[in-house]
Amino acid sequence: MLTSPDEKEVRSITPTQRIITIVGVAGSLIGGGVIGATLAGPLAATAANNSAATQLTAASANPSASAGTFKSNEDATHEAGESAAVEAQENSGQRPGGGTGKFTPNEDATHEAGESAAREAQENAGQRPTVP
Repeated sequence: MLTSPDEKEVRSITPTQRIITIVGVAGSLIGGGVIGATLAGPLAATAANNSAATQLTAASANPSASAGTFKSNEDATHEAGESAAVEAQENSGQRPGGGTGKFTPNEDATHEAGESAAREAQENAGQRPTVP
C-alpha cells in the first residue's frame, strides 16, 4: 500500500524476464558479430592484398619459381562465374589468358616509388619486367 502520492511501487524482475533479456542481448551481440564479419572480412582481405608490402613481395619473386605447374582455382564460388573456355584451359593445364596480351606498365606513383631502376628500364622498353 502506498503511503504518499510520490512513492512508486517497485516490481522485481522474474527469472523468466531475466532469461529473456539475457538471451536477447546475447543474440544481438552474436548477430552483430556475424554481420560485422560478413561485411568487414572481405574488405580486410582486399586491403591486405592491395598493400605495398604485398606488391613488393610478389614483384620480388624469382621468375623461374613462377614457371611451375599451373593449379586452377576449383573453389565452387570461383567456378560459378567461369566461362566454359576458361574451364577448358584450366582442365588442360594451361593458365587462362596465358599472359600473351600487350604489356602495359603500372605507372601509378605509389607503385613507381618501390620500383627498381632495372625494372623501370624494362617497362620503358615495352618488356614484361623480370626483375623486382
